[in-house]
Amino acid sequence: MSTQGRRERERAERERDIVTAARDLALAEGWEAVTTRRLAAEIEYSQPVLYSHFKGKDAIMAAVAVEGFAELANALAAARASAASPRQAVADVAAAYVAFAEQRPAIYDAMFTLAVDLPFATQEVPPDLARGFAELAETVRPVAGNDDLETFTETFWSGLHGLVTLMRSGRLRRPGHDHRLAVLVDRFSR
Repeated sequence: MSTQGRRERERAERERDIVTAARDLALAEGWEAVTTRRLAAEIEYSQPVLYSHFKGKDAIMAAVAVEGFAELANALAAARASAASPRQAVADVAAAYVAFAEQRPAIYDAMFTLAVDLPFATQEVPPDLARGFAELAETVRPVAGNDDLETFTETFWSGLHGLVTLMRSGRLRRPGHDHRLAVLVDRFSR
């Protein structure tokens, strides 16, 4: 193997270590605990090494968010593929979306609530972001009828995100969560 190949592999491994450490720290203690100083200590690299890979914390959060979009897309695809009917697919995908948000709150925040420099709703959207949206679109396609599929999908996604966000922030009652999700699914799977 060439020296250049080894350097590229080591650089990719360092970058992977930084993203993994940030993700683990955010999941354990929240994004407030994730600082470049703390990450440098966690992975035993100097802060300049971190900055040679990422411009700062925001760029690291964006990398974690992209990973999260890939995981979410996989979860949605699995839920959709295992459903016996289009209506069940909407219910299963909605449940998978909510479960992802509840099980990985810091990652969900990086994906959808914190300011990260990722393009949404443009031609430059990263592939994993587009794949997640495409999974939602394929889920609702059979039930969208004559509605514009993109708008129908955005509205379904907005409903899921709203329920998740309002529940997590304590603005909706926890005991009514399953019923609200069922109402949303019913409205989007007729």
